[in-house]
Amino acid sequence: MKVKGLAISGIVAALYVAVSLIVAPFGFTNVQFRISEMFNHLVIFNKKFIFAIVLGVFITNLFSPLGAYDLVFGVAQSIIALSITIFSAKFIKGIVQRMIFNTIVFTFTMFIIAFELNLALELPFLFTWLTVAVGEFVVMAVGIPVMLALNKRLNFEKLL
Repeated sequence: MKVKGLAISGIVAALYVAVSLIVAPFGFTNVQFRISEMFNHLVIFNKKFIFAIVLGVFITNLFSPLGAYDLVFGVAQSIIALSITIFSAKFIKGIVQRMIFNTIVFTFTMFIIAFELNLALELPFLFTWLTVAVGEFVVMAVGIPVMLALNKRLNFEKLL
């Protein structure tokens, strides 16, 4: 990776962490509105953003009250969902369609986080899956127009 790409990845990871920690009380429990999750849409524009996003998730989860649980399950969920979205780009044409698919993938894969919360806090799995999935869906859906607007200004595809 070139120095510019490394620097941009570092900035994206740092932004993910900063935005996550601003809303920390709403980013780690069964009712999650981790606003930084909208950065997941960056892989739609350039798959190289996966490293920045995963790094941001990892660093953010170092601050989680759930400790190692969040480092394992949170990072795994991000890697799985981002990888599915990157793979799907071969079959789904159009930026908005891929962002909608990405939103659905992240919403569905929140069962991994629900399982984590069930293990760590003994929360009921299905209800927890519902609550974390709703939060993820809202953030990712609101993130679509936000990331599209930012892309017009920053051109994410050519940024890395």
